Amino acid sequence: MKKSVFLMLAGLTLAACTTNFHLDFLGKDSLEEVVLVPSAAKEKILVIDVEGMISSLAGQGALAREGDVLSRVYYRLERAAADPLVKGIILRLETPGGEVTASDILHHEVLRFKERTRLPVVGLMMSVAASGGYYLAAACDAVLAHPSTLTGSIGVISIFPSVETLFDKIGVKMTIIKSGGMKDSGSPFRTMTDEEKRSFQAIIDEYYEDFLSAVLKGRKGKLGAEELRPLADGRVYTAKQALKLKLIDEIGYFDEARKKVLSLAALREAKVVAYTYYPKSKTNIYAASMADPVVLDKKGLESWLPQLKAGFYYLWLPDYK
Repeated sequence: MKKSVFLMLAGLTLAACTTNFHLDFLGKDSLEEVVLVPSAAKEKILVIDVEGMISSLAGQGALAREGDVLSRVYYRLERAAADPLVKGIILRLETPGGEVTASDILHHEVLRFKERTRLPVVGLMMSVAASGGYYLAAACDAVLAHPSTLTGSIGVISIFPSVETLFDKIGVKMTIIKSGGMKDSGSPFRTMTDEEKRSFQAIIDEYYEDFLSAVLKGRKGKLGAEELRPLADGRVYTAKQALKLKLIDEIGYFDEARKKVLSLAALREAKVVAYTYYPKSKTNIYAASMADPVVLDKKGLESWLPQLKAGFYYLWLPDYK
């Protein structure tokens, strides 16, 4: 009896408090501006993080405030464009790339932001900024990499999982009724034909040329077509190699990126800020942004598999067998 009364009172107490009850890990209801590097100046440099797989799919839990990387970056660019005190952006890249379309959309949005605002955007590469990550960096006015950064991996890869052998072993057979011979191209239920391979290769080649074009436009005056094509074979480069190959402009750390933005914006000083749903967590320039981390081991790659739907990617996807 006493136990029942206690549980009832506890329940009533909790119910009475629900109007003010808030779990901090869910974040705030709206983005808040936090100062990462204080300054007496009123002008601001905004840090935007692009972390993890570049995908239109949300990579976080259903209770998290942040959505997919496209919405995260887009919303921050829109808010920055509406703030007259924002004078430049540091786009911090920690990504092996991702979907062709998602990478292209982010690239486009950065270019659109620059065109509308005439503000400088500096790319700062962290541990990995490869493939779609480099595609995005090409939209920046300047690109810096940390000394231990891996970048490059310029190219396209397609992913078409196959379960044909598995289905044969367990005795499952799929019957496909289609309107044309190519309607089920890339089907996981059968071996791909030579004609289908040629068709998909043509798509790969087109996306590859788009990638090269984006890099050449972004690196105009710094890197020529005759230099780019030989090094754009999908391999990754260290920061020193990338600098020598003119894929980046400088090797440095966050402070060098900040100074670069200040220089491009013709400013002597500015505070560094970020927009976040997690103001208690985002307290300095290295604090977690609550996005998915990049892990390039077997376990990390396997965690991406649900996001790797059949399709085409600007993605560094090392063999993890």
